[in-house]
This record gives sequence, structure tokens and C-alpha cells, in this order.
Amino acid sequence: MTKSNAFYAQSGGVTAVINASACGVIETARKHTEKINKVYAGRNGIVGALNEDLIDTSHESAEDIAALRYTPSGAFGSCRHKLTGMLDGGGEFERLIEVFKAHDIGYFFYNGGGDSADTCFKVSQLSARLGYPIQAIHVPKTIDNDLPLTDCCPGFGSVAKYIAVSTLEASFDVKSMCKTSTQIFVIEVMGRHAGWIAAAGGLLSDHGIPVVILFPEVEFIQEKFLAKVDANVKKFGFCTVVVSEGCRHPNGRFMAEQGTKDAFGHAHLGGAAPVVAHIIRDALGYRFHWAVANYLQRAARHIASRTDAEQAYELGQAAVELAIAGHNSVMPTIERISDEPYKYRIGMADLKDVANIEKFMPKDFISEDGFGITDKCKRYLMPLIQGEDYPQYANGLPQYVILKNISVPKKLDAFKG
Repeated sequence: MTKSNAFYAQSGGVTAVINASACGVIETARKHTEKINKVYAGRNGIVGALNEDLIDTSHESAEDIAALRYTPSGAFGSCRHKLTGMLDGGGEFERLIEVFKAHDIGYFFYNGGGDSADTCFKVSQLSARLGYPIQAIHVPKTIDNDLPLTDCCPGFGSVAKYIAVSTLEASFDVKSMCKTSTQIFVIEVMGRHAGWIAAAGGLLSDHGIPVVILFPEVEFIQEKFLAKVDANVKKFGFCTVVVSEGCRHPNGRFMAEQGTKDAFGHAHLGGAAPVVAHIIRDALGYRFHWAVANYLQRAARHIASRTDAEQAYELGQAAVELAIAGHNSVMPTIERISDEPYKYRIGMADLKDVANIEKFMPKDFISEDGFGITDKCKRYLMPLIQGEDYPQYANGLPQYVILKNISVPKKLDAFKG
């Protein structure tokens, strides 16, 4: 029986559990030696394929690969890079196929969000056009939780848990000091167009914390917002504000827009928290502190959700099993069966129905006043943050694995695209 190598790459912003998906891919591939020879990984994501900078994961021990389940960030390196040239018949997509041919790669596992789903879909199309078969399977990953056709995305549950826990703890701090000190705490979370992460802040309301959430899906009306904050401070003595980086003014402009864009044309965001904090101070005079969760929220493996970690592994595992079964241009998905008890199964979606499509917060997940979440949203969120999946600790710090990441010898000329 003929067999070929597999190529795995991590894409975009990393998460606390993306390496769990890598673990699922590699461990499962190692069980299918009748079909898969070696698993190569792209050093720094898809850029590694363009530069023929491939990592031979067969040099890693079973113990180190298993340790990926508890290690945050991208063990092989990730990148934000939009491939070019497919439509005009050349460029980076064809370079990708050239590298795959040179290294006998027949399986492509791309671990990322919406943009990587699009790349994976195009690779499957181009391979057919060029007559070199590649089974392209997308492994879902995004803290933004905005991929369609899957109940949730690996990475989100852990971010939601981190935001809920950290904001709860900080709110208790403010509550204890509000009489003579800080009355307002503002935390900025990620989420360009979808407010899933910000929604996790709504879980605090069950702990007696007055919370105001600013969603990307709800336009920011300053007078209405200030009235809500003021009412909370008058009633409770303090107020916590969770603002998504994608919060927008009524004219559509991002509150946190910096005026620059990334490789995919997305506006660089960051800075909504101080803007909101100063709006409150200038209008109401309340003392404030603000924080930006930034990388902390997506790197916090020490407080990862067990549900999230398990699903991340299972989807990596499922990606390989789908490829072995002959599927192409698909993505394994989470299909929720019930909320209580929480049950789900692994499904499958066609990449043509996933690529470049964003899933937003449903209207019935957002409270009527636009500043909180509904019970339906809580029922959705709660299972995703359940359980702890602590790494091993030594000398007070978590023990994370650092792989050897030994390169595969190059066979091609340097890419000049």
C-alpha cells in the first residue's frame, strides 16, 4: 500500500490549546503508518512551507509529543501570512504544491481560523488543477469562536474561562476598595467582529458583580452606556466594564482602531479600554483602572478549560481520521447534543461552506439593553469553561515542553516570490 508524508502548520494567533490539536494530529498519524510515513511541521506556519523550512516531528519522543497537550502557544511557530498568486496561475500557492511534491506530502493539516480555512480550501482546489493530489483538512482554532458550522472553536473555551476568572478576581478587588479608591474597572478583550469572548464577562453577574459589556454586534451609544454605568455605581458602589476590541461607534469606526492593517487587510486594534475609561471619568468623574488582556488571555494554559483541551485534541485526531478515510477539503466540527448534561459529537463540514464566513453572537444571546448576556447564552457558555486541566508544576512554575524541531534537508532552490 502506498503512503506519503503529512504536513501540519499552525496559523494566526495561537491559543492555550492549539498544541493539543498538534498532539492529536501527530499521535494519530503515528498510529496509521500504513498510510502516513512522517509528519512534517511548518516552521512558523505556512511560511515554513514556502521557504521549505520543514520540521521532522519523527525526531520527537512520544513523551514530548504527549506533553504538547499541556503546553501553550505554537510549538512549531505560527504566522499571519496571506498566500498570493493562485488566480494568476503562479506565486505562493504553486510554490506550496512544489514543496509538497518534493517531499512526498499527500496530507495537509492546517490548524487555524477563517483565513486558514480559505487557504486550505484553495490548496485542495489547486492540487486538483495541477494534478498532484493533496488531502487538505482544516483543523479549527480560534479564540474568537467565529467559525461557522461548529458549535465552538478550540481556544475559545480557555479564553472564556480566563476572562471570567480574571475579571471576577479583579472585580472583587475593586469591590473591596471602591469606598475610597477605584470605582470603575475596565478590561479589554479580543474579538474584532464577534463578541464571544466579551460575553464570558457576563458570567460574573451570577456572582453579584455589576457588569456592563460592550459587544462588536451592538453599536456604542455613549449616553446610554454612561447611564448604565452610573446606575451600577450608585447601586453597588462600583462597576466592571468588559469591552471587546471590536466595539464600534455608530459611524462604524472601531473605538480601538490604530490606522494600520495586517497582512489580511484587517485593521490593527488595541486601546479600547483607556478610551472607555476616560469617557467614564470625563462624564461621571469616577476613579478607574483599566487593563488589556491581550496575549495573557490566549496564552493562559495554567487555567485552561478541560473541555477546551479535550476538544482541541479530539479535532486534531479527527482531522487525521478524516484524511485516512479519504475525505478532502473538509473541517472536523463540534456538534452539541445537549447543554445539561453537556454532550457533543464530532462532525464534519465542507470548507467551501466555512472559508471567509464569520459567526456572530446571536441576538437572543445578548440582553435586551445590549449590555449583558441572556440565560440562553449562559447555557451555551458554561459547559465550555468546565473543568481544569493543569500542567505539571516544578519549582512553582508549569513545565512546558520545548521540542527539538529538527529541520528536513532542503531539495529545492530558495523561493524568490
